[in-house]
Amino acid sequence: MSVAPQFMAPRAPRGLQHSWETAYRGHRRKVLNARPLVDTHAPPPRGHLLLKLKKLKLEEERLSAIHRDNCLLLERLACILRSPGTRTPHTM
Repeated sequence: MSVAPQFMAPRAPRGLQHSWETAYRGHRRKVLNARPLVDTHAPPPRGHLLLKLKKLKLEEERLSAIHRDNCLLLERLACILRSPGTRTPHTM
């Protein structure tokens, strides 16, 4: 750590010189102990940016469409399996 430069004032009465030196030492102590005033931390995360509601809504709509199509397909397959079916001449 470097040493603070000595305060060299023009010739002044001893009492005045002493008060200048005291003030300067106090100033140097404040400068050395100074803390930064600028906040350099990242801002807190925003909830509406982390949780993408539009994307979740589109995904839910896509899954509901798939579920609906699967139910329709299942009904058609059940209907086909319940029917007696027809025999074609070439399979006999």
